[in-house]
Amino acid sequence: MQPSMQQPISIFWFRRDLRLQDNAGLYHALKSGHPVVPIFIFDKYILDDIEVKDDRRVEFIHAAVSELQLQLVKMGSSLEVYYGYPLDVFRDLLQKYQVNGVYTNHDYEPYAKQRDEGIFNLLRATGVSFDTYKDQVIFDKKEVMKENGSAYSVFTPYSRQWLAKLNDFYIQSYPTEKYFSQFYRQPALPLPSLTSMGFHLVEMPYPSKDLVEEIIFKYGDNRNFPGSEGTSRLGVHLRFGTVSIRDLARRSRKLSATFLNELIWRDFYQMVLWNFPRIGESKAFKPEYDNIEWRNNEAEFQTWCEGNTGYPMVDAGIHELNETGFMHNRVRMVVASFLTKHLLIDWRWGEAYFAQKLLDFDLASNNGGWQWACGSGCDAAPFFRIFNPTLQAKKFDPEGKYLRKWVPGFEDFSYPAPMVEHDFARKRCLQVFGKAVNALRV
Repeated sequence: MQPSMQQPISIFWFRRDLRLQDNAGLYHALKSGHPVVPIFIFDKYILDDIEVKDDRRVEFIHAAVSELQLQLVKMGSSLEVYYGYPLDVFRDLLQKYQVNGVYTNHDYEPYAKQRDEGIFNLLRATGVSFDTYKDQVIFDKKEVMKENGSAYSVFTPYSRQWLAKLNDFYIQSYPTEKYFSQFYRQPALPLPSLTSMGFHLVEMPYPSKDLVEEIIFKYGDNRNFPGSEGTSRLGVHLRFGTVSIRDLARRSRKLSATFLNELIWRDFYQMVLWNFPRIGESKAFKPEYDNIEWRNNEAEFQTWCEGNTGYPMVDAGIHELNETGFMHNRVRMVVASFLTKHLLIDWRWGEAYFAQKLLDFDLASNNGGWQWACGSGCDAAPFFRIFNPTLQAKKFDPEGKYLRKWVPGFEDFSYPAPMVEHDFARKRCLQVFGKAVNALRV
């Protein structure tokens, strides 16, 4: 739709929802009755904080934004893409257009909440509405709570309530396609290049978002074995919204309770981040774990980061992460447990390293996973549960397929000896963790 110069428009702001189909906020924008100008902002507050300029996540986002542009141009519209600070961008948009309302989808992370509050205040001062919608989860914030209104801190009862609440209404698609004619018509606008934003092109392949139904169907049987193609690899697509969580929930509801359970874990960690904001401030969910006397040996941390610990399962996971931006979830637990319990290195160090490397990095899930492995999180593994990396490899990679792929020399005499002996590390961990945890119980 092409408005006159005086006709008001709506703006849809793409963020963690880089798709046109089944997009909640976009649906409401298109139904607003005004031509919709779609925008995306490469946020300088975020990008300027990234030290490594060949970050594959930025390349992934750029590719997804470019795909959106191709789709919009075919409709006679264009995505307006900016590289700047969000408040500055919106000040310019308010000068450029007669803006009636801005639409977007919820983001639950601490910086996002602060950013959105600033945008809301700017728009309110000029009489422009700012509406956000739930899109990246099935249930968020306080939709699944205890009977007394408090938030769950244990997954199993949360998941039961989640499943009891689920019905077709919560997973139906938003039919955005019906309203594509409402996009603001204008010639195709240029996109900023990666190099213009200071980033390098890596050109490495990304996991496909075309999920094979058989993977969901057999997910419960195969997901724990890193040597097989048993996981969906959809984490990066869920993180940036190139796939619909509602579509995945509908499919897994029919095919695999185990796969659906993984989607519930995503919701759970987002709910925890919202209701217990201290974890977004790098604090332990269980306060007593902030009293642990970490060793924090920098040389040992570097050895872990390089995948030279002498434990093949740990080293394989780190090599996979460093080379691909992905690590199998079973291996993530072993790797995280080793850092925090064998080496007594603060979980925050590992969390930050994963945040730099993971393609599918998501604050809520990454924090939840690390605190689970350490024992400091909600519904976490108890501190006395310490994975034996050697036994984990024998159990979940019995033929050594995964190990041979990522540490092909692990059976050679030249392979490094374990940097710490398991039984010694286990006893040391029990002593240090027990001292911190039990101190508040006296």
